[in-house]
Amino acid sequence: MLNTVYQLKRPRQFEVVFKNIELDDAHILIRPTHLSICNADQRYYQGTRPDSVLHAKLPMALIHEGIGRIVYDPSGKLETGALAVMIPNIPTEQDAVIAENYLRSSAFCASTRDGFLQEYVSTVPDRIVLLPETVHPCVGAFTELVSVSFHALRRFFAASHKRMEEVAVWGDGNLGYITALLLSYMRPSVHLTVVGVHEEKLSYFTFADEIQLAAQLPGEVSFDHALECVGGIGSQSAISQIIDHIRPEGTIALLGVSEEPVLVNTRMVLEKGLRIIGSSRSGKDDFTGLIELYRRQPQITAYLENIVGEEFQVRNIKDIQNAFEADIHKLMGKTIMIWDE
Repeated sequence: MLNTVYQLKRPRQFEVVFKNIELDDAHILIRPTHLSICNADQRYYQGTRPDSVLHAKLPMALIHEGIGRIVYDPSGKLETGALAVMIPNIPTEQDAVIAENYLRSSAFCASTRDGFLQEYVSTVPDRIVLLPETVHPCVGAFTELVSVSFHALRRFFAASHKRMEEVAVWGDGNLGYITALLLSYMRPSVHLTVVGVHEEKLSYFTFADEIQLAAQLPGEVSFDHALECVGGIGSQSAISQIIDHIRPEGTIALLGVSEEPVLVNTRMVLEKGLRIIGSSRSGKDDFTGLIELYRRQPQITAYLENIVGEEFQVRNIKDIQNAFEADIHKLMGKTIMIWDE
């Protein structure tokens, strides 16, 4: 069957292409309904990735955060019409040590293959997780982003020493909000401080025990561990401030993405005996673990509704472009494209 795919041909220019989907006994078909725009999508759309990367990747369909309805399942085991979260990480092998999201052989939608900005998505049943009816579809749309924080926190907990009385999250954007929120529910005994630079954004973090403006953080304040969720050029000052305020043998988890190299005060890292761990993307286990957390703690998804930003009904390329342009200028929140069914 012919499938309509909306590819980014070059920065700020989408085009429609038609690709054939072979219906077989191994793949299911998903009709995307709610898609969430990620910063990674914006880097392609605005052309801020290096020219060599853009040349190698484009044309390509964007979007790796989304949900859709099951429209075809050759096994008959999945309910037609059920909403499912689509998992963008596509492993091609298994490793006893390295997780699927770190295997260099794994494919990733909207990076090494077309993303979800298409009429139908062909995938295998292992690459979806059914979305509970209690989760708002607009929140479900950015489950992938939340699963990245969930994955990072699991690694953070495993790497950190047992003294975890005071933990700080640097970053007042979507990633910082999500990471801090999950942390507050996954480790409710922790005294959680959020450090940011925008007072208006910090007002969203009502679940935190304490909020601090980075420029006004008292010199004597210290934490057992910290997570960096800033990214970009701002990650350098955030990491520097974390190293200054973290206690000896603490763990620093890095989640923010920067296109440029970041300077790190290795002298103090050595002097304090710090652990620095990086986390990227997520795997099937993180999606299923997160959905189970949603079931146990439904308050989490209520908080996540606070960062649902503008919603755009999408019918054509012009609508898609309008959503991307509006997303550039948002203060905070996730821009959601709702596919006109």
